[in-house]
Amino acid sequence: SMLDLIGNRVVIASVSGGKDSTALSLRLQELGIPFTPVFLDTGWENAATYTYLREVLPGIVGEITWLRPAISFPDGDEREAIAQAFEARLGHHSAMIRLILKKGMFASKRVRFCTQVLKAGVIRDYLKSHPDEPINAVGIRAAESRARSKMPEWEHTSDYDCDTWRPLISWSEQDVIDIHTRHGVVPNPNYLDGAARVGCWPCVFARKSEIRHIATSDPDRIELIEDLEAVMMRLATQRYTARGESLEKLDAFPPSWFQNPMPQRQADGSRKGSPWPIRRVVEWSRTKDRNGRQFELFAPSEGDAGCMRWGLCDTAVTND
Repeated sequence: SMLDLIGNRVVIASVSGGKDSTALSLRLQELGIPFTPVFLDTGWENAATYTYLREVLPGIVGEITWLRPAISFPDGDEREAIAQAFEARLGHHSAMIRLILKKGMFASKRVRFCTQVLKAGVIRDYLKSHPDEPINAVGIRAAESRARSKMPEWEHTSDYDCDTWRPLISWSEQDVIDIHTRHGVVPNPNYLDGAARVGCWPCVFARKSEIRHIATSDPDRIELIEDLEAVMMRLATQRYTARGESLEKLDAFPPSWFQNPMPQRQADGSRKGSPWPIRRVVEWSRTKDRNGRQFELFAPSEGDAGCMRWGLCDTAVTND
């Protein structure tokens, strides 16, 4: 049985403030399996997620261990002051902003250093630091994506030098909602606000609706990204000038959080994205799909769908 496989090994459960990882913790509790909840802090979640992780979740899953990589700059490096200024605006440490400043570029679909450095590397080091081989428990579900549908419930992960266990691999979203309901646990408020997922705010893979939602509900984050893009452009200009390189390429491809969401198909069939500044992406997020010309000024409130799905609100159907 699964309990025999676990034996007396320590179970480390990743929690994110998202619904699946909370369901994972609740499931381990139901099975009577002790675990250590661990949160990998990118410093790029939204305020409601941090409040949920600090004030709500510990009462449900126990004390949470927060992990993040140490990213620092040499003495006198202006990037340290820049990082601290952005962190003061966010109200917390941000490994994400520090990593972007250190790399001198934003993460992209091709170069996803954010996941590698801020999550995979951090949990790997933590698991390897245990004197005995622990078990890495994660709330991944097969229904979420094609890649995840191929993952087994139990396997040895050589990178982490330990076994990875996915207790929810065959669960549906309804199963996740049901276990919250069964234990009287209210999910992260972002879901009730209509978010489909909880995580980086925003992720480089954000959907159109997510960008629109952030622009409406948290304009400060858009302004912060705009300022970060300007800082990255200034630093890149300094680097190019110091190396005696032409700024032509930089002007054509300025550093930006997002790539062009509608890249043109190239002669060889590939799609080449160019960077789009955040304000342009926000404008695009408010347009109708297809030709992207018509503005969606009366987009339905996504919050209705959110609390309905969770059975936590009654949304009246109106016929006006």
